[in-house]
Amino acid sequence: MKFKKFLLGCEDIFRFFQKIVKQIFTSKSEWREILRQCYAVGNRSFFLVAFTAFLAGIVFTRQSRPSLSSFGAESWLPSLVSQAVVRSLGPLITGLICAGKLGSNIGAELASMKVTEQIDAMEVSGTRPFSYLVVSRVVATTLMLPILVIFADMIALMGSFLTVNLINNTGFRLYFNEVTSHIMYLDIFSSMVKALFFGFAIGFVSSYAGYHSENGTTGVGKAANTAVVISMLFIFIIDLLTLQFINLFR
Repeated sequence: MKFKKFLLGCEDIFRFFQKIVKQIFTSKSEWREILRQCYAVGNRSFFLVAFTAFLAGIVFTRQSRPSLSSFGAESWLPSLVSQAVVRSLGPLITGLICAGKLGSNIGAELASMKVTEQIDAMEVSGTRPFSYLVVSRVVATTLMLPILVIFADMIALMGSFLTVNLINNTGFRLYFNEVTSHIMYLDIFSSMVKALFFGFAIGFVSSYAGYHSENGTTGVGKAANTAVVISMLFIFIIDLLTLQFINLFR
């Protein structure tokens, strides 16, 4: 019985995914709503992502410096930090912050609309609720995550530079040259690919949790919680799979 329920759940998830992809490429997109959601994604997440990335850059630099100094390789600190930030730290921090912030918001919003029967009212009035509510949010998170990752990388590296500058009085030009000389195009490409998949996963999981939430006020809280937990789980899985795939080309 449980296995049958699991299979039915997988089928429902696949149909939800198929419907999103089909409406993205074949239906008339709600561009005004997509732009509004893009602004909401950036507005909700930017400062939290920036603050977290700045602290992460400082912490990673301070933790890495003693280990490199013990081997007489302190000059490699900028290149180490830059590769760690661009390849993994920047996308992962951004993805986790957005999963917590955006995932809970999207899940709770859609669940609240379902509980109050707003989605049913939109269907009766002739509005396409799936395209307006779900597709717009999935597209917005997918488009905005790469932009947020770029900002997170820059701010994390700025935090690292300020730390190195205070400790060793290293100039910005020297630090910048060390950073850029060790970042390859493949690193940037892998970072953007991760960001796209992270964004889609957050939007998809959160929208599904909210759109298929249980009735009642408890359903709203459960949808928000499910959106955050499953989104974070998917982020770690995607990060691992992307890393394994990109390493084939190194």
